[in-house]
Amino acid sequence: MGSVVEVGRVGAVAVVTVTRGKVNAVDVELLDELQAVVDSLGNDDEVRAVVLTGAGRAFSAGVDLPRVLDGGAAYAEHLIAGLRRVFETLFAFPKPTVAAVNGAAVAGGCIVACACDRRLMAQGARIGASELVVGVPFPASAIEVVRHACGPRTEDVVFTGALFDAAGAVAVGMVHEVHAPDTLLERAVAVAGELGEIAPAAYRLAKEQLRRPALQRMRRDAAAVDAEVAREWAAPHTHERLRRQLERLAARR
Repeated sequence: MGSVVEVGRVGAVAVVTVTRGKVNAVDVELLDELQAVVDSLGNDDEVRAVVLTGAGRAFSAGVDLPRVLDGGAAYAEHLIAGLRRVFETLFAFPKPTVAAVNGAAVAGGCIVACACDRRLMAQGARIGASELVVGVPFPASAIEVVRHACGPRTEDVVFTGALFDAAGAVAVGMVHEVHAPDTLLERAVAVAGELGEIAPAAYRLAKEQLRRPALQRMRRDAAAVDAEVAREWAAPHTHERLRRQLERLAARR
C-alpha cells in the first residue's frame, strides 16, 4: 500500500493531508505513518507550524471498523496503542498546529482535530466524539483531549456522542472558526503562519504549561485504562455493536 499521508509546504507551514479511502478512516498503518510524519516535522527547523486536514469529503470518519472486526484482540491492542501515541504526540507537539476540518470528523477523527491548537471547520461539516454511540470506550488520551478542548461541556459531548454542526461545534469549544469550504484551507494556513511567527521557545513553553495537567493524566491513566479499553474493543459484545453500526451506516447510503 502506498502512502496515505501527504505533506506539502506553504512557506514555513507544513500542510499534512490524510488521503486514505473515501472517508480517511483510521487504521494502524495510517497511525504509524502519521506518527512518523509528525515526528519528522517536529525535528524540521524549517517548519514553524503545521496544518492537518483530510482529502475529499471527510477530515476523518474515525476508526476503520471492519478492520477492528477482522483483526481480533491483537489488532485492537495495536490500534489503541497507536491512537494513544498519535493523540499524545499531536497534543504535546511543540509547534503550532491547526486542524482544517474540511468534512466529517467523527470519533477518532474528532479527537485528532481537537488535539490541535486551533480548529477551523468548513460550513456544512460535522464533528463529534461519538465513541459511546458507536459502542466503544475512550482511550485515556482521547478523554483528556476532549476535556481540554470542551471544558465544562465535556460530559455533554461525551455522553451524548452528538455530531455538531458549525454553530454547535463552536458552542462546545471544539471549533474556533467556521469558513466556507473553498476558503478553509487558505485561512488555516494563514492562522498557522501567524502562530508560527511567535517566538518558538515562548510558544513551546506556554503550550507545555497549559497542557501539562492533561498530559500528566493521560500518562498516569494510560496503562490501566487503555488495557481495559483494548479488551472492550476486542470483546464479542462490542463486535456485535460494531456490526449493527455498520449495518445502520450501509442502510443510509
